[in-house]
Amino acid sequence: MRVPPRVASWLQVAPMALVFTTMVLIPLGIITVVSFLDYDFARVFPEIYLGSWTDALTSPLTLSLYLTVFKFLLITLAITFVVGFWLAYFLVFHVESTGWRMGLLAAAAIPFWTPGPIRMVSWVPLLGKEGLVNKALMNAGITEAPLDWLLYSEFSVILAYCNLLTLAMLGPITHSMAKIPRSLIQAAQDAGAREWQIVRDVVLPLCKPGIAIGAIFIITAVLGDFFMIKIMSGGQINTPANAIATELAAFQYPPAAAKSVMLLVIVVVLITGLLRVVDIRKELQR
Repeated sequence: MRVPPRVASWLQVAPMALVFTTMVLIPLGIITVVSFLDYDFARVFPEIYLGSWTDALTSPLTLSLYLTVFKFLLITLAITFVVGFWLAYFLVFHVESTGWRMGLLAAAAIPFWTPGPIRMVSWVPLLGKEGLVNKALMNAGITEAPLDWLLYSEFSVILAYCNLLTLAMLGPITHSMAKIPRSLIQAAQDAGAREWQIVRDVVLPLCKPGIAIGAIFIITAVLGDFFMIKIMSGGQINTPANAIATELAAFQYPPAAAKSVMLLVIVVVLITGLLRVVDIRKELQR
């Protein structure tokens, strides 16, 4: 018996639709409903209460948390893009051997073989007051006392983000850059273009899909992170994700649900904006 094409299409998509509905849509719907309920200590009441959303949308404290995390996001995006782009450019256009190129990319991924908590803890003996960096600076006579801002500060948070997420930007950019025809580069050189002009007018525009994919990785990682910032700031810096974790620990489910939905909406809006500017579907299909 031949199955009609339309029915066959529905049957093919049904398993994924079922998983997506049960694992994403239904839990998200429950979280949204909870965000509109009243609560007290360790209890949630089936009564409509808009205070959680009022706090999530208008509270100066909540808004300051979003300003903090967006500052980290913009700085991390800028640094990882610059480092990732030029590393990718070096690997693709200045390393002729494919074996060496793959070996260097694999070497860049070696730190990620270590679990995240261990990588975070390893910064302490390096950046602490008695750490290697402070001892080296004092022995060289550059500083007279240990630098307090190297660890448990915004600097250490940004440093950890960049260390963790540069590969997320490097990989997609390298993938896009490797697909640029060498004949196109040669034609630009024959036309008299200098290297920086080739980078600006040829390489960079053709790498936009890879940059967008890397940016999506970084946006979701930074906005959703609460563990790394807690460890690297020593608990001194708070973000929406940390506030959600704190409220969950205090059994304040409605305000945590409201902030979760708001954070999800922000992430979706940012990613949608990127997808409207850059069409990454062609990159994924190539």
